[in-house]
Amino acid sequence: MIKNSIFLCFLFFILMGCSHETPKLTGVDGSAIPPAFAQFPDIPFPQDSFVDLNETKALGSGENWIGTLAFDVPYNASSVFDFYVSEMPKLNWYEVATVRAKYSQMTYGRDHRVVQILIESTGSDSAKVTLTAVPNQNTFNK
Repeated sequence: MIKNSIFLCFLFFILMGCSHETPKLTGVDGSAIPPAFAQFPDIPFPQDSFVDLNETKALGSGENWIGTLAFDVPYNASSVFDFYVSEMPKLNWYEVATVRAKYSQMTYGRDHRVVQILIESTGSDSAKVTLTAVPNQNTFNK
């Protein structure tokens, strides 16, 4: 009994020594580097989204950026659709049109911009989101 307890304690400490945290990238001054989506504060992004740099082309930042953001999410397409239906109005975006289908499409307007969100299922628990923001002369304030 004592041998088993000692062995389990030994094994526990060995396994704890094998675990490690992913290193965090910091600035030269030691400050935290903002996440890739921080320059787009007017758009909600699902947690653990991962930017696809090959397909992302955006100009500007803040609330006046235009272009296309492409990212992968570890959620099914239906959940991502529901996320945007829930979260876009919280950032003052107004629904223009939505289509829930194999390739879901959503269009939202705010001020003098329109955002189109395309959601494509890439697996049972993953999806690809392509979000395009363009200027628009219509005003969407209510």
